[in-house]
Amino acid sequence: MNTETNLNKENISGTNPSDANANTPVRVLTATSIIGDNVENKHGESWGEIKDIMLNMQEGRIEYLIIEFGGFLGFGKKLFALPFSVLKLNAEKKCFVLGIDKEFLEKAPGFDQDHWPETNSHYADVSTHWAPYIQPYTPF
Repeated sequence: MNTETNLNKENISGTNPSDANANTPVRVLTATSIIGDNVENKHGESWGEIKDIMLNMQEGRIEYLIIEFGGFLGFGKKLFALPFSVLKLNAEKKCFVLGIDKEFLEKAPGFDQDHWPETNSHYADVSTHWAPYIQPYTPF
């Protein structure tokens, strides 16, 4: 396998098997390597997973992530729009951590699969509820 093929494989997976520290600290990941990642609380308990990444096409940045939580707060699966900066990467466990209390999440605005926020026809500010937890991104 040539060097270019190896680099393409590593870019897709977000890992670099040729050197244990080559991707440390993690700086860039592909969207496909994030979608489906587990989201845990600060105690290591699984709360859900990343379902999608919403991009702001005019500003060229992540607008928010869609997280699916379910089966733990007295409701079935429910989707939430969260600013990316409320999550921290735990590279060792290959998951993201949402460092909030259960009570805060219970009050968070959620939505169902058929009624997503911020489509091309309307605007929803997903940052308002999460403002106390928005911070510059730093991995664990």
